[in-house]
Amino acid sequence: MTKKKSILSVSGDLTGLFSKNTSQHATVNIDRMTIKQSLATITRQMEISGNRPRTISDYTIQVNHFAETIGINYLGDITADTIYDWLSSMQVSNQTKLIRLKCLKAFLSRCFSNGWIYTQFWRPITIRVDSNVKEGATEREIRTLLSVLDLGDFVQLRDATAALLMFKTGIRINTVVHLENRHIDFAKKLLRLDGAIMKNHVQLLLPFDDTLDRLLRVLLRQNNVIRSEYGAQNNYVFITKQGGVISNSPTHNNIQKRLNKYSKKYGLRNINPHALRRGFAKSLLNKGANIAEISKALGHSNLAVTTQYLHLDKEEVAENIRKYL
Repeated sequence: MTKKKSILSVSGDLTGLFSKNTSQHATVNIDRMTIKQSLATITRQMEISGNRPRTISDYTIQVNHFAETIGINYLGDITADTIYDWLSSMQVSNQTKLIRLKCLKAFLSRCFSNGWIYTQFWRPITIRVDSNVKEGATEREIRTLLSVLDLGDFVQLRDATAALLMFKTGIRINTVVHLENRHIDFAKKLLRLDGAIMKNHVQLLLPFDDTLDRLLRVLLRQNNVIRSEYGAQNNYVFITKQGGVISNSPTHNNIQKRLNKYSKKYGLRNINPHALRRGFAKSLLNKGANIAEISKALGHSNLAVTTQYLHLDKEEVAENIRKYL
């Protein structure tokens, strides 16, 4: 019995190990911590965690805009009133206000997680926005686009393949421009997407049909000819006409800009990356796929996001419900 007690008895004084006095934040004067300091730390944390540069940039822009507009420097000076003052100062739509508010609230939530802010006073603050139904591309629109493009021209072939790929698989434009030859399994007609090119960093398998199979095979052969001509060294599926890498910036993305051009030229309202992706989701829903399957195919983090994504017109909902009466 004595021997057992000695094994279970712990030697050494651990008193106060987890008390507030030994917390790594105890020496930090939260009221005097500047917004600039906290933002720098949080952006480093986000970089290490693998957040995308665009997300980090959005945080930085909106937090700095808030601090400069309100004229405050310290975390301790941020209150619900200062946030409301900031929102009131904006001469923009409620939708834009909501986007900016989400960035600021996300920043404050990270401050709270780091122990720099003790209450989540910003959580009740919101902006009400009228929810308009965002339409997805239709089969008719995508067929019209493919019929007017010259598939004998490399750029138009590339654009047609990219548009059909987004419509048939639902992948984002950012994934499209990072797609490499190795991601295409022609034997099984599958896209094998690794986490590195996915927004949520989760691997995904997506099937494609015979039409995409033919387009992709022709495009990859033409890519090799162009890269050889210009001495380009890459394995991307979608490249510039000089064999280079396509920018993933919305304002400089060759494919996105050209899809917008086709949309205006041919009167195809829903030919853009977001509408093509929504069209894919709506098509799956119409063919009987359940929300969980659609959510997985879209690479969404949870079903709530997918439900919002498939936001249906009120009359359409009513008509669908009528079928079950």
